Amino acid sequence: MPKLDRDRLESLAAELLEKQFKRVPKMRELHRGEWIDRDYYIRHITETVLRIRLNNEVDSYALYKVGSKDDQLAAKLARYLAEEFGHENMFTRDLQKFGLTIEELDATPVLSSTAKLMGYLRLEADHDGPAPTTIWDWFVEWYSDRYNPVITDKAAEEFGKEYVHGTQAHIAFDEQHDHDELMFRTVSRAVENFSTPEKAEVYLTTFIDLIGDYFAELYEVTVGAREAASA
Repeated sequence: MPKLDRDRLESLAAELLEKQFKRVPKMRELHRGEWIDRDYYIRHITETVLRIRLNNEVDSYALYKVGSKDDQLAAKLARYLAEEFGHENMFTRDLQKFGLTIEELDATPVLSSTAKLMGYLRLEADHDGPAPTTIWDWFVEWYSDRYNPVITDKAAEEFGKEYVHGTQAHIAFDEQHDHDELMFRTVSRAVENFSTPEKAEVYLTTFIDLIGDYFAELYEVTVGAREAASA
Protein backbone atom coordinates (compact mmCIF):
# COMPACT_ATOMS: atom_id res chain seq x y z
CA MET A 1 0.00 0.00 0.00
CA PRO A 2 1.41 3.47 -0.90
CA LYS A 3 2.68 5.54 2.02
CA LEU A 4 1.43 9.01 2.91
CA ASP A 5 3.80 11.57 1.39
CA ARG A 6 4.43 14.36 3.88
CA ASP A 7 5.80 16.86 1.35
CA ARG A 8 2.79 16.30 -0.89
CA LEU A 9 0.36 16.72 2.02
CA GLU A 10 2.04 19.93 3.19
CA SER A 11 2.10 21.34 -0.36
CA LEU A 12 -1.58 20.53 -0.75
CA ALA A 13 -2.41 22.19 2.57
CA ALA A 14 -0.56 25.35 1.53
CA GLU A 15 -2.23 25.36 -1.88
CA LEU A 16 -5.70 24.89 -0.41
CA LEU A 17 -5.17 27.62 2.19
CA GLU A 18 -4.07 29.99 -0.55
CA LYS A 19 -7.47 29.45 -2.21
CA GLN A 20 -9.19 30.35 1.06
CA PHE A 21 -7.01 33.46 1.44
CA LYS A 22 -8.30 34.62 -1.94
CA ARG A 23 -11.92 33.73 -1.10
CA VAL A 24 -12.33 35.13 2.42
CA PRO A 25 -12.00 38.85 3.27
CA LYS A 26 -9.15 39.75 5.64
CA MET A 27 -8.06 36.10 6.05
CA ARG A 28 -4.77 36.65 4.22
CA GLU A 29 -4.03 39.86 6.13
CA LEU A 30 -4.74 38.13 9.45
CA HIS A 31 -2.39 35.27 8.65
CA ARG A 32 0.35 37.65 7.52
CA GLY A 33 0.11 39.68 10.71
CA GLU A 34 -1.10 42.73 8.79
CA TRP A 35 -4.58 43.11 10.32
CA ILE A 36 -6.50 42.27 13.47
CA ASP A 37 -9.69 43.46 15.16
CA ARG A 38 -10.53 43.27 18.86
CA ASP A 39 -14.05 41.82 18.54
CA TYR A 40 -12.88 39.43 15.83
CA TYR A 41 -9.93 38.21 17.90
CA ILE A 42 -11.95 37.71 21.09
CA ARG A 43 -14.54 35.66 19.17
CA HIS A 44 -11.74 33.71 17.49
CA ILE A 45 -10.20 32.74 20.83
CA THR A 46 -13.67 31.96 22.19
CA GLU A 47 -14.31 29.62 19.27
CA THR A 48 -10.87 28.08 19.77
CA VAL A 49 -11.88 27.06 23.29
CA LEU A 50 -15.24 25.69 22.17
CA ARG A 51 -13.62 23.80 19.28
CA ILE A 52 -10.93 22.28 21.51
CA ARG A 53 -13.63 20.89 23.79
CA LEU A 54 -15.47 19.33 20.85
CA ASN A 55 -12.23 18.17 19.24
CA ASN A 56 -11.29 16.24 22.36
CA GLU A 57 -14.63 14.44 22.17
CA VAL A 58 -14.09 13.64 18.48
CA ASP A 59 -10.56 12.38 19.18
CA SER A 60 -11.89 10.22 21.98
CA TYR A 61 -14.42 8.72 19.58
CA ALA A 62 -11.66 8.09 17.03
CA LEU A 63 -9.65 6.32 19.72
CA TYR A 64 -12.70 4.18 20.47
CA LYS A 65 -12.94 3.32 16.76
CA VAL A 66 -9.36 2.03 16.81
CA GLY A 67 -10.41 -0.43 19.47
CA SER A 68 -7.93 -3.30 19.71
CA LYS A 69 -7.13 -3.26 15.98
CA ASP A 70 -3.87 -1.30 16.34
CA ASP A 71 -2.43 -0.86 19.82
CA GLN A 72 0.52 1.23 18.60
CA LEU A 73 -1.78 3.71 16.86
CA ALA A 74 -4.10 3.79 19.88
CA ALA A 75 -1.12 4.62 22.11
CA LYS A 76 -0.06 7.51 19.86
CA LEU A 77 -3.55 8.94 19.73
CA ALA A 78 -4.01 8.48 23.48
CA ARG A 79 -0.74 10.34 24.11
CA TYR A 80 -1.87 13.24 21.95
CA LEU A 81 -5.23 13.33 23.73
CA ALA A 82 -3.58 13.25 27.15
CA GLU A 83 -1.37 16.19 26.20
CA GLU A 84 -4.28 18.20 24.72
CA PHE A 85 -6.91 17.75 27.44
CA GLY A 86 -7.27 20.93 29.46
CA HIS A 87 -5.41 23.12 26.97
CA GLU A 88 -8.48 25.27 26.44
CA ASN A 89 -7.83 26.66 29.93
CA MET A 90 -4.74 28.44 28.59
CA PHE A 91 -6.98 30.39 26.23
CA THR A 92 -9.68 31.07 28.82
CA ARG A 93 -7.16 33.03 30.87
CA ASP A 94 -6.69 35.39 27.94
CA LEU A 95 -10.45 35.68 27.44
CA GLN A 96 -10.91 36.60 31.10
CA LYS A 97 -8.28 39.31 30.65
CA PHE A 98 -10.44 40.69 27.82
CA GLY A 99 -13.41 40.67 30.22
CA LEU A 100 -15.24 37.54 29.05
CA THR A 101 -16.39 35.41 31.99
CA ILE A 102 -16.45 31.61 32.06
CA GLU A 103 -20.23 31.77 32.26
CA GLU A 104 -20.39 33.91 29.11
CA LEU A 105 -17.96 31.57 27.38
CA ASP A 106 -19.98 28.48 28.28
CA ALA A 107 -23.19 30.16 27.10
CA THR A 108 -21.72 30.98 23.67
CA PRO A 109 -23.02 28.68 20.91
CA VAL A 110 -20.45 27.38 18.46
CA LEU A 111 -20.49 28.87 14.99
CA SER A 112 -22.30 26.81 12.37
CA SER A 113 -19.04 26.22 10.48
CA THR A 114 -17.53 24.65 13.61
CA ALA A 115 -20.60 22.47 14.10
CA LYS A 116 -20.34 21.27 10.49
CA LEU A 117 -16.65 20.46 10.86
CA MET A 118 -17.07 18.52 14.09
CA GLY A 119 -20.14 16.72 12.80
CA TYR A 120 -18.27 15.74 9.65
CA LEU A 121 -15.36 14.38 11.69
CA ARG A 122 -17.68 12.34 13.87
CA LEU A 123 -19.57 10.94 10.88
CA GLU A 124 -16.46 10.03 8.90
CA ALA A 125 -14.99 8.15 11.85
CA ASP A 126 -17.69 5.58 11.26
CA HIS A 127 -16.33 5.06 7.71
CA ASP A 128 -12.56 5.39 8.09
CA GLY A 129 -12.01 4.93 11.81
CA PRO A 130 -9.34 7.27 13.20
CA ALA A 131 -7.95 8.37 9.81
CA PRO A 132 -10.09 11.51 9.22
CA THR A 133 -9.60 12.77 12.78
CA THR A 134 -5.84 12.26 12.73
CA ILE A 135 -5.61 14.05 9.37
CA TRP A 136 -7.49 16.97 10.91
CA ASP A 137 -5.29 16.93 14.03
CA TRP A 138 -2.14 16.91 11.90
CA PHE A 139 -3.43 19.86 9.89
CA VAL A 140 -4.24 21.79 13.10
CA GLU A 141 -0.65 21.30 14.31
CA TRP A 142 0.83 22.17 10.91
CA TYR A 143 -1.34 25.29 10.70
CA SER A 144 -0.56 26.28 14.29
CA ASP A 145 3.19 26.08 13.74
CA ARG A 146 3.00 28.39 10.74
CA TYR A 147 0.30 30.90 11.58
CA ASN A 148 -0.61 31.07 15.27
CA PRO A 149 2.65 32.79 16.29
CA VAL A 150 2.05 35.45 13.60
CA ILE A 151 -1.56 36.07 14.69
CA THR A 152 -0.59 36.06 18.38
CA ASP A 153 2.30 38.49 17.88
CA LYS A 154 -0.06 40.87 16.08
CA ALA A 155 -2.58 40.56 18.95
CA ALA A 156 0.17 41.30 21.49
CA GLU A 157 1.26 44.33 19.48
CA GLU A 158 -2.30 45.62 19.15
CA PHE A 159 -3.82 44.78 22.56
CA GLY A 160 -0.85 44.19 24.86
CA LYS A 161 1.32 41.19 25.78
CA GLU A 162 -0.74 40.52 28.90
CA TYR A 163 -3.68 39.56 26.65
CA VAL A 164 -1.89 36.67 24.95
CA HIS A 165 -0.02 34.93 27.79
CA GLY A 166 -2.19 31.81 27.60
CA THR A 167 -2.09 31.61 23.81
CA GLN A 168 1.70 31.96 23.84
CA ALA A 169 1.93 29.23 26.48
CA HIS A 170 -0.03 26.89 24.21
CA ILE A 171 2.24 27.64 21.25
CA ALA A 172 5.31 26.97 23.42
CA PHE A 173 3.84 23.67 24.67
CA ASP A 174 3.20 22.43 21.14
CA GLU A 175 6.73 23.36 20.08
CA GLN A 176 8.26 21.68 23.13
CA HIS A 177 6.29 18.47 22.54
CA ASP A 178 6.73 18.56 18.74
CA HIS A 179 3.06 17.89 18.07
CA ASP A 180 3.42 18.41 14.34
CA GLU A 181 5.86 15.48 14.16
CA LEU A 182 3.84 13.32 16.58
CA MET A 183 0.66 13.80 14.58
CA PHE A 184 2.30 13.07 11.25
CA ARG A 185 3.55 9.73 12.58
CA THR A 186 0.06 9.11 13.93
CA VAL A 187 -1.77 10.07 10.75
CA SER A 188 0.62 8.01 8.61
CA ARG A 189 -0.21 4.88 10.57
CA ALA A 190 -3.94 5.66 10.66
CA VAL A 191 -4.09 6.18 6.89
CA GLU A 192 -2.01 3.06 6.23
CA ASN A 193 -4.22 0.82 8.36
CA PHE A 194 -7.66 2.40 7.99
CA SER A 195 -7.75 4.50 4.81
CA THR A 196 -5.69 5.54 1.76
CA PRO A 197 -3.48 8.53 0.82
CA GLU A 198 -6.05 9.50 -1.82
CA LYS A 199 -8.81 9.67 0.77
CA ALA A 200 -6.50 11.63 3.07
CA GLU A 201 -6.25 14.35 0.43
CA VAL A 202 -10.02 14.41 0.01
CA TYR A 203 -10.46 14.83 3.76
CA LEU A 204 -7.85 17.58 3.92
CA THR A 205 -9.58 19.44 1.09
CA THR A 206 -12.91 19.32 2.92
CA PHE A 207 -11.35 20.43 6.20
CA ILE A 208 -9.68 23.47 4.68
CA ASP A 209 -12.87 24.44 2.84
CA LEU A 210 -14.62 24.38 6.21
CA ILE A 211 -11.83 26.45 7.77
CA GLY A 212 -12.42 29.05 5.06
CA ASP A 213 -16.12 28.96 5.92
CA TYR A 214 -15.18 29.49 9.57
CA PHE A 215 -13.10 32.60 8.92
CA ALA A 216 -15.83 33.99 6.66
CA GLU A 217 -18.46 33.41 9.34
CA LEU A 218 -16.17 34.81 12.04
CA TYR A 219 -15.79 38.04 10.09
CA GLU A 220 -19.52 38.34 9.45
CA VAL A 221 -20.57 37.87 13.10
CA THR A 222 -18.02 40.40 14.38
CA VAL A 223 -16.73 43.07 11.99
CA GLY A 224 -19.56 42.59 9.50
CA ALA A 225 -22.26 42.78 12.15
CA ARG A 226 -20.69 45.87 13.70
CA GLU A 227 -20.45 47.63 10.37
CA ALA A 228 -24.04 46.75 9.52
CA ALA A 229 -25.24 48.10 12.87
CA SER A 230 -23.43 51.42 12.38
CA ALA A 231 -24.54 51.89 8.77
